[in-house]
Formats: sequence, structure tokens, C-alpha cells
Amino acid sequence: MKQTGASYQDTAIEFNMNNPALIANWNSKFLKEGIEGLREKSKGRPPMSNNPKNKPIKQPNTMSREEQLERENELLRLEIAYLKKLDAFEANPDAFLAKHKQRWRSNSKKKDSD
Repeated sequence: MKQTGASYQDTAIEFNMNNPALIANWNSKFLKEGIEGLREKSKGRPPMSNNPKNKPIKQPNTMSREEQLERENELLRLEIAYLKKLDAFEANPDAFLAKHKQRWRSNSKKKDSD
């Protein structure tokens, strides 16, 4: 094409190609980047590196002693409340379920009326 001054269409016909735009693209890459622009480049995602990204290090528990004790008290209160409900359920499952069904129905009526 450079030697004869042929068009992109003529060059495509000469080399049995059906896409003269591809030749135009190759020509512009060659003019901008030289022969390196025409070399095949790898496609897809690059492989993972051997060096993993620095993961943030978990900070040690920075709660004061008082905060730790308050947290422990709260957990113990929750455990006691759970055990009381479990005992009530084991003692009389029907009454326990009936009570919670009533609560559920009254809550659903409130939502329906909104």
C-alpha cells in the first residue's frame, strides 16, 4: 500500500480480506506506535500477583475494663432472659405459643390499618 499508493479497499482485495477498516486501523497504529503497536497483546485479566495485597490488621480489643464488664453484663442478661423463655416454653408450650400468636395478630392488624 505504501509502495503503490493503493487504497485500503484495494489492499483488502489484494490480500483476500473483507474488512478495509481493519487495514486502516493497522495503518494508524503503525504510524503512531511503530511495529510494536502491531504486536499481539494479551487479552483478559492479568494473572494474580504472588504478593497478596496488604490486609488490614485487626486491632486488638481497645475497650476499657469497665466497657468489657458492661458488655459481659449485657450478654448475661440476654442469656438469662433466653433461659427464662425456654423454661416457660418447656413448661407449657401451648400457652406460650398462644400468647405469641396473639401478639403477632395484634401487630399484623396494626400494620394492615396503616
